[in-house]
Amino acid sequence: YKTDKEFKALVASIREMSSQIIQLSPNIPSEAGMALKNIESTSFLINFISSNMNADVSDKQKMLEMENLRARAEMVMELLTLELQMLELKNQIQSKVRTDLDKQQRDYFLNQQLKTIQEELGGNSSDMELNALELRAKKKKWAPPVKDHFHKELEKLGRMNPAAPDYSVQINYLELLLDLPWNEFTKDNFDLKRAQRVLDKDHFGLEKVKQRIIEYLAVLKLKRDMKAPIICLVGPPGVGKTSLGKSIAKALNRKYVRIALGGIRDEAEIRGHRKTYIGAMPGRIISSLKKAGAANPVFVLDEIDKVGADHRGDPSSALLEVLDPEQNNAFNDHYVETDYDLSNVLFIATANSLSTIQPALLDRMEIIEVNGYTIEEKIEIAKKYLLPKQKVQHGINTKDIVLKNSLVEKVIEDYTRESGVRTLEKRIGSLVRGVATKIAMEEAYDPALSMEDVERILGAPMYDKDLYEGNEVAGVVTGLAWTSVGGDILFIEASLSPGKGKLTLTGNLGEVMKESAVIALAYLRAHADLFEIDYQLFDHWDIHVHVPAGATPKDGPSAGITMLTALTSAFTQRKVKSNLAMTGEITLRGKVLPVGGIKEKILAAKRANIKDIILSQSNKKDILEIKESYIKDLRFHYVTE
Repeated sequence: YKTDKEFKALVASIREMSSQIIQLSPNIPSEAGMALKNIESTSFLINFISSNMNADVSDKQKMLEMENLRARAEMVMELLTLELQMLELKNQIQSKVRTDLDKQQRDYFLNQQLKTIQEELGGNSSDMELNALELRAKKKKWAPPVKDHFHKELEKLGRMNPAAPDYSVQINYLELLLDLPWNEFTKDNFDLKRAQRVLDKDHFGLEKVKQRIIEYLAVLKLKRDMKAPIICLVGPPGVGKTSLGKSIAKALNRKYVRIALGGIRDEAEIRGHRKTYIGAMPGRIISSLKKAGAANPVFVLDEIDKVGADHRGDPSSALLEVLDPEQNNAFNDHYVETDYDLSNVLFIATANSLSTIQPALLDRMEIIEVNGYTIEEKIEIAKKYLLPKQKVQHGINTKDIVLKNSLVEKVIEDYTRESGVRTLEKRIGSLVRGVATKIAMEEAYDPALSMEDVERILGAPMYDKDLYEGNEVAGVVTGLAWTSVGGDILFIEASLSPGKGKLTLTGNLGEVMKESAVIALAYLRAHADLFEIDYQLFDHWDIHVHVPAGATPKDGPSAGITMLTALTSAFTQRKVKSNLAMTGEITLRGKVLPVGGIKEKILAAKRANIKDIILSQSNKKDILEIKESYIKDLRFHYVTE
């Protein structure tokens, strides 16, 4: 055997493998390795390893029965290889587990050290944060479901590792719950006379809105748990809809919150995002209430008619829940995850037009129309509010500039064309800056500004007054129109030319206005004998109706009776009475129907020095709402057909 090289290599491998097993196995003492090195006899070495190795009894019995030493050595080698592989695999698994544990232990120790350092420095450790949240929670006046939800979320935070990314998300969420005003109200001031004084001091006119606020306050004084109304102020720009919200908050002694809804397209802006999203945050309603710090603020939803919609959702549909008094006591924000009571919030929405607001949303709101101001009202507003405000903003004294009523009227008529007073404020600001420049340059000037001073500072007049052009020619009639910047007068001209009865309409007219002309002509054809018109004329003369100015778009049914009168005047060649204007919709049966924008139209007529106005009997109620002092020089003629 000694000469067999292959056998020698086998024995050497067994010796080496045994040494490796002794090193890897935790159960075999290290002295066994020394014993192996000291065994010189090959047969003793194989027998020694066979008897001590970790093998089944059946395998050991088999080796014992083997007489051939080489065969026994090969079997030992086979079993040793298996055992070594098992040990290596076992050690590999243990090593991996140990590495993971070591990392966790390291993180734990580091966090413990950090915690200790923070405590030494007087900073916030996670325990201190939890205690602080717990203390704040005790002072909250929340309902049992909210309280249970908060404590459940707080327990979840306590189980989290402060180093985990979700820890800060959870902290932010709990802090929001604590910052929200749950059942925390400001005390309303129920002095109705004071509230009236505050509203009158801040805004001139707007009687309907003021009356509604005083009514609400009166009912709230008698019944403390009344649901707040949801008011929508509709009117042209610059009449004070938004600033009225601030004034109402001051009158009620409540907090004031405003969110601009113009251009919002994402439903999440109203309802918030779910916490699972990265960077999730509550919607604007909840965020604004957190900022207000009270559960009963005056909440202005500005430009509600300009809310958009796209693939991300429809915010106006989300507003349905907010603005429904029957539902908003349990408003659900996706981020907050628990119901919030909005029934004590006084919502005031503002809009320039109702046409773009969806009907379901419109149905939930109490619509109050805020009409434009008369020239007399604008003069009062300029003297009482705009001029003092501009003086303060430009740092000049009360006596440094004086504006007479006639001068303010000239500025209104020649330099502004609006229902509100926004442009008027800018023009007064320009006059005040002109005076401020004189004072700063130490130049002499007269504080009582003249017409020449106005033209020097503001330039040449920008607008012509609505001039009454007269009805010297048959076929020309004065009508009254409503535009987005207030009332206006317009002239409807009808002329006849030889032809075949063709009707031509010009003047940038909309579909409804074109239809009014067709209806007027149809009525005139059908009732030609009433006006002593030869019906054959309609087939031998072309009719042209024009409404200047041609560049201005015009639409609506209110010029119906004006068109009928113009056509009748053209066919009969009878002139219309001077200083007369009219407005109203006409039907095929000759009925005169009511139209809108009456206040603005009447004011335009007064500016144009018109004395007589024809309108529908049904519009009489609109005239009664205008102050008598504004319409004392006008005569109204109410008609039904």
